[in-house]
Amino acid sequence: MAQFYYGEPTKIITGKEVVPISRGFRDLAMSFAVHPKTNDVSSVYNDQAIKQSLKNLVMTAPGEKFYNPDYGCRVSQLLFEPLDAFLANQIELEILNTVSRFDERVRIITVTVTPDYDQYFLFVEIVYVIVGQKLKETLNFILEKPVG
Repeated sequence: MAQFYYGEPTKIITGKEVVPISRGFRDLAMSFAVHPKTNDVSSVYNDQAIKQSLKNLVMTAPGEKFYNPDYGCRVSQLLFEPLDAFLANQIELEILNTVSRFDERVRIITVTVTPDYDQYFLFVEIVYVIVGQKLKETLNFILEKPVG
């Protein structure tokens, strides 16, 4: 059966159904390391680019991005609240809503925020699927109140 690209390069029509497909993603490496052959800033690709983008989205406060004051997540503001299960639940919902709103490349499966009461930080795990792929991806990072 022939496959036809319809409108966006992320959808294929086969028969009667529209099947989303994934395309390649590229972003600058946040380390800003120099590529040895091109002497340009290194890049990250596909799943690594999306992981980097998701973490940047969560760590960006609303109002930080020029010309888009709504872009970002309120997590940095919530870190000043008392550390308890209620805060973990608020952060889970904030991450879920923010990613769903601003990144259409992924579909969130779960967001889990686990508080560490002894060291006063939150362990975040985001499990998601890249649209058009079946493989589950996991992003883990730690949130802690900024010092100073």
